[in-house]
Amino acid sequence: MARVYWPYFDPEYETLNHRINPPRVSIDNDTCNDCTLVKVDSVNKPGILLEVVQVLTDVDLAISKAYISSDGGWFMDVFHVTDKQGNKLTDRKTIEYIEKALGPKGNTLVREGKTWPGNRVGLHSNGDYTAIELIGTDRTGLLSEISAVLADLHCNVVAAEVWTHNMRLACVVYINDYATCRALDDPIRLSAIEEQLKNVLRGQGDVNRGGHTSFSVGFTHTDRRLHQMMFADRDYEGGVIDGDVAVSFKPIITVDHCEEKGYSVVNVRCKDRTKLLFDIVCTLTDMQYVVFHASIGSDGPYAIQEYYIRHMDGCTLDTEVEKARVVKCLEAAIRRRVSEDVTLEFCGRDRVGLLSELTRLLRENGLSVTRAGVTTLGDQAVNVFYVKDASGNPVDMKTIEALRQEIGQTMMLDVKKVSPNTTTPESSGWAKKNLSIGSLFERFLP
Repeated sequence: MARVYWPYFDPEYETLNHRINPPRVSIDNDTCNDCTLVKVDSVNKPGILLEVVQVLTDVDLAISKAYISSDGGWFMDVFHVTDKQGNKLTDRKTIEYIEKALGPKGNTLVREGKTWPGNRVGLHSNGDYTAIELIGTDRTGLLSEISAVLADLHCNVVAAEVWTHNMRLACVVYINDYATCRALDDPIRLSAIEEQLKNVLRGQGDVNRGGHTSFSVGFTHTDRRLHQMMFADRDYEGGVIDGDVAVSFKPIITVDHCEEKGYSVVNVRCKDRTKLLFDIVCTLTDMQYVVFHASIGSDGPYAIQEYYIRHMDGCTLDTEVEKARVVKCLEAAIRRRVSEDVTLEFCGRDRVGLLSELTRLLRENGLSVTRAGVTTLGDQAVNVFYVKDASGNPVDMKTIEALRQEIGQTMMLDVKKVSPNTTTPESSGWAKKNLSIGSLFERFLP
């Protein structure tokens, strides 16, 4: 029998170019007076733009301008960023994290799970956790029902993020066993939890789309996953309910063709906000489009963004149907995080069933939750709810005062209203004592 010889391929060959030309990251605080420049040069690879934008948004940086180019096999980005207070980036810990995450050791950091705490929605509890992904038809009180089921099944909600859009709800909830503070791995118990959650989602759900529940153990980037879930659920289909989003937030999106270079050009103009660039890049990535060039800027309170894209197969958007789908999907990505509702921030000592109690109070006071974020920091819990009146009327401040009375001295309550003409919520102060959420985070962060 004749021997067959196969050519040898070095398994390290695919990363050879990356090792010869490692990514270079520069943090420049000298060029501009009012912002920091973050410059990234690297060999181009699929998904690199999303990785870079994700790292910058994870450390709560606001991106006011950006110039992106990834044509010709090389990736070059310049981002104009400021911190949450609008100042230059000077925190050494944050700078070092960016340099490591985007530099030559970036892939190593990801494999080892050394991610910025914000990635985990503030998870700082002891022990492991199980992530539950839920998606279904939204209705008033649904979050309250979900949290009540978890409390009855002796599950502690360590963190959670909840989005609603076009009458659909998506959430990622991190739980562990309240007695052991460990991840749930008993298949019988997980099956019982899944069945009860499915019953809740079926309650008054759409028989055609219904609800879905899944479990995972370990780390997931929550915002990234929520975009994927809502995109897969086709929340971009159907019109927005009247009054669901204010007219001031309506984005203007166009798709044109650049014949000279063979690109499709996507132009976005909408009200500026944090994480806007991340949300748009997420959606283009999920739709299998590659951004070759982009320019990001602002005009007063509005963001102006231009993307030169092609599909992964090299094709441009040639049909009106495809263009219309891109417009609808980007509009949905922008709206998912938009809210002109009242924001309620509850802060106090964490305990089993706390989320269930708070969401029950909101439901009993006629408030509907449009978005929510649950964070556990040591033994402290921070629960943020974007709420609106369930009947569609403006939230009555008497309702808020009733909430203050009901929570008493057990928690602090801060109330904020997002004005249509501003990007920063207006605060009415803490119910007990004015305590900065940021300082609370720093107290428990390693």
